[in-house]
Amino acid sequence: MTDRVQRTLAFLKEQFEGVGYFQKNPSDKAYRLEHSIRVANIAAQIARAEGMDEEAMTVACLLHDVGYGTDFPEGYDWKNHGRDGARIARPFLKTLGLTEETVNDICYAIAIHVDDKADFEGRRCPFTETVGDADNIDRFDTYRIYEAVRNQNFGELELDSRLEWLRQRLAQLEKLAGLEFGTPTATAMWRDKVNFQIQFFERLLAQMELSCLPKGMEE
Repeated sequence: MTDRVQRTLAFLKEQFEGVGYFQKNPSDKAYRLEHSIRVANIAAQIARAEGMDEEAMTVACLLHDVGYGTDFPEGYDWKNHGRDGARIARPFLKTLGLTEETVNDICYAIAIHVDDKADFEGRRCPFTETVGDADNIDRFDTYRIYEAVRNQNFGELELDSRLEWLRQRLAQLEKLAGLEFGTPTATAMWRDKVNFQIQFFERLLAQMELSCLPKGMEE
């Protein structure tokens, strides 16, 4: 771990300990920190494969959700946490001895990772797109399967509702599988994660369908 990466991780933890969202939602803090580190590791793999600056990419991804270290007002639009995060990150990034262009690229990547919009000028390039790509890759990895069924209270649903939810989930995943990301490496990683989910939910659906008697034998 380089000095810049160590300092960035320390800054992120400090922000997450401050007054704000995590004081009201302490259970989310560990997940958000772990998610940020996973995203940084995923993006570092992409950066190595695509010949990008691995250190700068790691710094950008560690800070992509730094906006959570603030106190969100009532009615806050969550789509703004990327743009707010960029504003929080910029003063810190200037202390790392990075070039002005690199600082702006990192801030732009953080700003656009939620809804593809920034409130300042920046350049769209594989580097700035990779932060959002790595975020999405992590959000659709194995943990998301557990999270999806937990949040849905899957085990408490009636059988018909479970079947319907699984069919809707599979239809959504089939559409998502065809997305193109900012680099060939990210696209391949994305499809691997989504196709794994498709296989899992297809098998789960097949198992749930075995809970139904064949047509004509219900009575």
